Amino acid sequence: MSGTEPPPVAKGNLTESQFLGRARELKELRADIERAGLDTISGRKAPRARVLLIAGRPGSGRSALAGELVRQVAESYPDGVLRARLAEPDGTRVPIERAARELLSALDLPTPPGAAEDDLSAALREALADRRTLLLLDDAVDAEQVDALLPDTPECLVVAVSGGPLTGISDVRPCTLGGLDTESGVELLGRFTGSVRITVDPRTAEELVEECAAQPAALMLAGGWLAARPRAAVADLVRHLRSSGTENPPLTRVFDFAYDSLPSIAARVLRLLSLAPAGLVDPHTASALAGCSVGAARSTLDDFVALGFLHTVDSPLPQYRVPGCLQPLLRARAESQERPADLQLARARMLERTVRLLQSCRVITETDSAQAREKLQGMPSDVRFPTPRAAEDWLRVRRPALLASARLAVADGELDTLARRLMSQLVRTMVVHFGTQAAAPELYGVHRLVLDVAERRNLPREKAAALLNLADLDAQTGRTNEALVRYRAALDAGRKANDPYATGRAMESVGGAHQELGDYERAADWYGRALAQRLARGERADAARLYGRIAGAHTYAGRYGEALRNWSSALTGYRRLGDVGGQARALSEMARVQEYAGRFEESLALCEEALEWARRAEDTRLQAALHVRLADTLERLGDPAAAVLHRRAAERLFPDELRQQLPPQRPDRLPERPPERLPQVERASERGAPALEQDASAYEIRSASAEN
Repeated sequence: MSGTEPPPVAKGNLTESQFLGRARELKELRADIERAGLDTISGRKAPRARVLLIAGRPGSGRSALAGELVRQVAESYPDGVLRARLAEPDGTRVPIERAARELLSALDLPTPPGAAEDDLSAALREALADRRTLLLLDDAVDAEQVDALLPDTPECLVVAVSGGPLTGISDVRPCTLGGLDTESGVELLGRFTGSVRITVDPRTAEELVEECAAQPAALMLAGGWLAARPRAAVADLVRHLRSSGTENPPLTRVFDFAYDSLPSIAARVLRLLSLAPAGLVDPHTASALAGCSVGAARSTLDDFVALGFLHTVDSPLPQYRVPGCLQPLLRARAESQERPADLQLARARMLERTVRLLQSCRVITETDSAQAREKLQGMPSDVRFPTPRAAEDWLRVRRPALLASARLAVADGELDTLARRLMSQLVRTMVVHFGTQAAAPELYGVHRLVLDVAERRNLPREKAAALLNLADLDAQTGRTNEALVRYRAALDAGRKANDPYATGRAMESVGGAHQELGDYERAADWYGRALAQRLARGERADAARLYGRIAGAHTYAGRYGEALRNWSSALTGYRRLGDVGGQARALSEMARVQEYAGRFEESLALCEEALEWARRAEDTRLQAALHVRLADTLERLGDPAAAVLHRRAAERLFPDELRQQLPPQRPDRLPERPPERLPQVERASERGAPALEQDASAYEIRSASAEN
């Protein structure tokens, strides 16, 4: 259709459309692609991609024209088409960081969580440097957005859609839209009404096109009104529009007439759709906003599509978009015809329904838990998913709307309790279905929202945990100094909340950050503070583990005597706990320290003892590593025959990954970082907390739910 808008972000080939009109504009735009630019005329090679600008008022069909141009020229860009929308439905500017992240994701490229806007823009330009790609940037608010996403290669083409000029970008080829030509406008009406009513009175149909200023959005509403009333003549609608005066724009006059013709219940549902996050609506969203059944909501949404009020979204699940040109009109109706308390109640119902859907989406994956199965059966049937795959498909399709819902809930400021519950379920559900690493960029944004609410509501426990989660993601992406600042802030918040878990975890993480930065003395000091807390609370398993972390810091610093004493304390702790695997690891690390210290006979004895405990613990990987270490030590001690036996034993235990995972020889001296060392965030399970995806990502929100 002439007013159909593209989805927010997409990649791939485009199918045949039913676009009509705009033949002159399309011809000019295609000619502009081939036309020489200013750099070429001056003899210089074009340094950047060419930018074609399609400018026009909302409702003029600018997005549809851009989509049709992209469809026609897509074959010339074999690396595909990328799309991004640069404005929210209310016209708010989308941050460049988010747009760049979406485009990188569409290219299946990593997007480090918390990365700066400039870094993501640079990564996008680098990714497109050797590609021939077409970018469609819809609803651009200003030139800065487009400039930041502009590829540094003339092999790419950028089609930008905006309400005005993009001042500041050189050699932009603008195409300013007015209305459709009369013939195309009449044909668009005929697609709704059928040809008979147009044929019997073609002159009146042309007058209707003139009353609508030939704007596609207005013509679709007019056509929808006529289609719903087979006995109404085109002249009736022309008469009604003329009687409404000319003080308002044509789109507003047609919208007001079509809206006022709706039954009161349907009109209320329509105006409440202006609350839908990101302008994306599904039957559940409409059902919650209107307080009706999901089936009734689906039927009503389909009716709105036929009337021209909504557009369908190309999606495996039913999903609709509120046209951007109708958003302000619907919002004005909602604010004038609904009490503020009723609007807030509708928002609360929508958030509550979203929370339930997320909870159901997560619980269905816990099929091995009787409690989870019972909880799932207790949910209403309309929020239950038939299979985990169906739940994941829903989550993937609705992810943009879910993230937008969290942003809007936090920005509202009056629904913080629901916002906290929503973010809790969103984090936990995304981790279950996508994994912590894959969902990390989105999790980073959600944790920042949690931090905003915690600071606004003075919730130190949630603030501490949000800071811990953000710091973990900073550390994971190499921003150790930023992580250290957040760990220290989390420690202050944890102390204020009198939360022993948060304070202990923060102290240990501060130590880990100092260790990552090479300050081993401070690392050992902070690990010692965390150890004192664990000992005071009688947490023996965590204390044993922390002895090992202190020993590791001393090992990196070359203080082998201190390292051995702390590993001995860790070994004692594991023995008292009956932890066979812990004893094997502690003995293995003691052997390593002896090796670094040059005491190979002592290292050999400890390795043999550790190997025996590793066998009892049935730890195959550790057994293979110890066999290799024994082989290296025996070679140093002059017993190559015994060394060969140990290497063969290691190959039998771990043949496939031996060459990749286990070095053939041990170093003669301690390297700058021992080979077994892992990044701080990957050692979350060793810090006494469960792994990040199981605990840290949702800890602060679980505490919020408890307070609620």
